[in-house]
Amino acid sequence: MPHVIVKTLAGKTEEQKTRLAEAFANDLKAIFGSPDHSISVAIEDVPPQEWDQKVYQPEILSIWDKLYRKPQKK
Repeated sequence: MPHVIVKTLAGKTEEQKTRLAEAFANDLKAIFGSPDHSISVAIEDVPPQEWDQKVYQPEILSIWDKLYRKPQKK
């Protein structure tokens, strides 16, 4: 029963969000063998000025060792 939460900077279109959710669902079916009815995907918009406090520090830095894909430094 995979549930994916994507946090992204505000400004993505509904079409982009729908396409991303479907891509995640398709990959979860193909890679994990998850049945379609068990997959849920949420997309949360975060204002740029709140990214560091609400996402980067609590949800990226605090679990750095658990990230399978780490953000790259600019």
